[in-house]
Amino acid sequence: MKTQILLILAVVIVCVSGCAVGKSGKEAGKMSVKVEPFGKTPDGQVVQMVTLANRSGVEAKIITYGGIIVSLKVPDRNGKLDDVVLGFDNLEDYITKSPYFGAITGRYANRIAGGKFTLDGTEYTLARNNGPNHLHGGIKGFDKVVWKIERAKASGGILGADRAELKLSYLSKDGEEGYPGNLECTVTYTLTAENELKISYEATTDKPTVVNLTNHSYWNLAGQGNGDILAHELMLNADDYTPVDEGLIPTGEIRPVRGTPMDFTRPMTIGSRIKQVDIGGYDHNFVLNGRAGKMKLCARIYEPTSGRVMEIHTTEPGVQFYTGNFLDGSLTGKQGRVYKKHYAFCLETQHFPDSPNKPNFPSVVLRPGQKYRSQTVYSFSTM
Repeated sequence: MKTQILLILAVVIVCVSGCAVGKSGKEAGKMSVKVEPFGKTPDGQVVQMVTLANRSGVEAKIITYGGIIVSLKVPDRNGKLDDVVLGFDNLEDYITKSPYFGAITGRYANRIAGGKFTLDGTEYTLARNNGPNHLHGGIKGFDKVVWKIERAKASGGILGADRAELKLSYLSKDGEEGYPGNLECTVTYTLTAENELKISYEATTDKPTVVNLTNHSYWNLAGQGNGDILAHELMLNADDYTPVDEGLIPTGEIRPVRGTPMDFTRPMTIGSRIKQVDIGGYDHNFVLNGRAGKMKLCARIYEPTSGRVMEIHTTEPGVQFYTGNFLDGSLTGKQGRVYKKHYAFCLETQHFPDSPNKPNFPSVVLRPGQKYRSQTVYSFSTM
């Protein structure tokens, strides 16, 4: 009897560990991971695409160039899957045209005024790639490098929680784009059986430096390219925001949203007051309620025609809300869709812009012996 029980357990273990990878989630009834080529960079580096899928058919496609989420398919209220992130069908367009579609942005996401900051008495000069300012890590930020696959696997059943996972790594060398320190980074994407996409960031350094990592996906819950996002209903868990000057650099003030077009503490359509925003749409950092470093609700977005709902939770203290103000119809994306103004929104969980130059903002300094950790979770459902 004991021998029979051991044989049965062995069969179960082999089936659970060997059935998930290489098939779609629907075929296997489990999570799946597939790796395939997506092209080469101009200098000959091979770029791979990793597809994570779950048993419900939710599917995330991520490429090693920039860690870009090129596609994310989630169901509407009738179960129809659609791709809800903007992007391109080929690598060349990501390299030559992309306004950070779906990419990891770093070493410092968002803007640093004048492309300079001082740390421990030393002034560092960064690349200026946004007028006089530094934006999203510089001329060749984390969005424009090829990341290394450390792990791509699916697991589930009696051996653990159902998930499909991709872990990427990149070494940002001392002096890259003007930043001090060799920064070793990992970004892990995890798709769960509960239709969640989790992104976890970690980094260590050998010199004091500044770090602020995020994902720059452009969202349209009606489906990418399916019109503007002005009828999406948004709730932001933020009582305050950081006003900006004409260069979109925070003034240093933290101002209440109450009584202003920035107030999304109750669900409001994105377009209801957008014309009252004097920079042509939203492109502002919001100060999230709750403690930095602790997981908390960031935002909830509802799209009425599809019934899709996206909730975002994060450990970050802020989120940049952007409404695709610079999309102007000049970009043709996936399936030949033309991307026009306000055809997407971004919610970039982050530390505040220009924090290295704003002592009153939460610190972005990372020192040797410390570990940078950040996590954001995107949960999808329907109403």
